[in-house]
Amino acid sequence: MAPTRTPADESPLTRLATRRVAGGVPFLDAGECEAGERLRADWTRGGLMPSVTQRWDRLPGAGSAGPGDWSDHMMDCRRRTQGALSAVGPELSGVLVDVCCFLKGTEQVERERGWPARSAKMLLKAGLGILARHYGLTHRAGTGGAATRAWRPEGEG
Repeated sequence: MAPTRTPADESPLTRLATRRVAGGVPFLDAGECEAGERLRADWTRGGLMPSVTQRWDRLPGAGSAGPGDWSDHMMDCRRRTQGALSAVGPELSGVLVDVCCFLKGTEQVERERGWPARSAKMLLKAGLGILARHYGLTHRAGTGGAATRAWRPEGEG
């Protein structure tokens, strides 16, 4: 299945990734942008977008259309989405869902939540950094990109 793509002019992540901060560095790096796109793709493929029209498959006599009818792929996408949002935590997952999945702009998120100007942008960046680590797109500071393979007390070699 091809990756779910959003036109560049629709995605708030693409706009933030092309904006430059001091030193000419993009506001969002490639790993953060990819993490947000992965979250959105799993959200969409998992069928987590709310329905805005009549659902004819849920009418009486139209079949069950319940969890038993969901594909394994859909269930995997839902599990990955849940795991990603759990890794980010409840403090940052809301802003990630609003911006990455519902494609809301950061200004809209700030207005809806009563946050100060530019605060959603910073919280989004923090959440995407954690999400990129969760997906293995970046490494933790100080590890040099290598994971610890074993732990031994000092003196044991």
